[in-house]
Amino acid sequence: MPAAQTNPPPTVSVIIPSYKTADLIAACLDSVFAQTYTDFEAIVVNDGSPDTPALEKVLAPYLSRIVYIKQENKRAAGARNNAIRQARGEFVAFLDSDDTWLPNHLAAQMQMFADDPSLDFVYANALLVGDPGHERPFMQKCPSNGNPSFDALIVERCHIPISTVVARKRALVDVGLFDEKLPRCDDYDLWVRTAFSGAKFRYSRVVQARLLVGRPGSLGQSRAKMAEAYWSILEKFKRTLPMNDADRAVVEKRAAEIRAKYLLEEGKCKLAERQFDGARKLIAEANGYLHRSSLSLAVFGLSIAPGATSKLMFFWNRIRNGASGLRA
Repeated sequence: MPAAQTNPPPTVSVIIPSYKTADLIAACLDSVFAQTYTDFEAIVVNDGSPDTPALEKVLAPYLSRIVYIKQENKRAAGARNNAIRQARGEFVAFLDSDDTWLPNHLAAQMQMFADDPSLDFVYANALLVGDPGHERPFMQKCPSNGNPSFDALIVERCHIPISTVVARKRALVDVGLFDEKLPRCDDYDLWVRTAFSGAKFRYSRVVQARLLVGRPGSLGQSRAKMAEAYWSILEKFKRTLPMNDADRAVVEKRAAEIRAKYLLEEGKCKLAERQFDGARKLIAEANGYLHRSSLSLAVFGLSIAPGATSKLMFFWNRIRNGASGLRA
């Protein structure tokens, strides 16, 4: 255990899981130690990464300034939970090891808590990077509008980028931390459960981080899998949260919509694989809820001319952006 653990506890514990990011984590850590707010500890969790020798070589110059945890692979949820349990701060701040913070991030977030001590959870805007020439703010692609309440998170009126989140540790512990059984969207699941518990959320529209998107192997690569995960979590809420009738109606309506969008994404995958009959059935089932004329045309085209590649590609281009509103 680093000697820094004998010091008085910091206010903030920065939690950084690492898996196959040896080439990126130095920039991440440099952004942490460039913060104008300095009352923090930085916890790096090596989540059973196959690039451990390279990772530990990169981390060597930082070891006197970080808490380094090495564990068997438990995916990001397990890594974050381990760090939260060992965190000494009253607050936890999340940062993925392929993302970076702007220098005033922690200062700005902690000022929000100082201005309103009743807050439990804050997040901010960020810049999406990784696609040269197409960088844009996170909230331009995934807006936050109005109060970030339980229902706003369910219907995705508010979207939360994890690498900007600072929260009271107790608020997350009280709802059971990240669900390690979920293959995807475990952050969304935790945010919703935290909001449902009555925690008070707030956000800033100021860009405070840089988020790397489209990295090969990242969990957000497959839209179909993301839609499936989102739908599964909504079904989980229906089973496990003691909702009132109004909240349950919101969740049930959203679950039906996301199931339809999942079927549409699966249909598009079948179409790309030239499995025309399977694509037609999935798109038709999705359109039973979505009621889109473009999808009706796609189903008709797949019925009468499944081998006409040019026509199929025309229909595919019409529907490929049909599952809008899914999480980034």
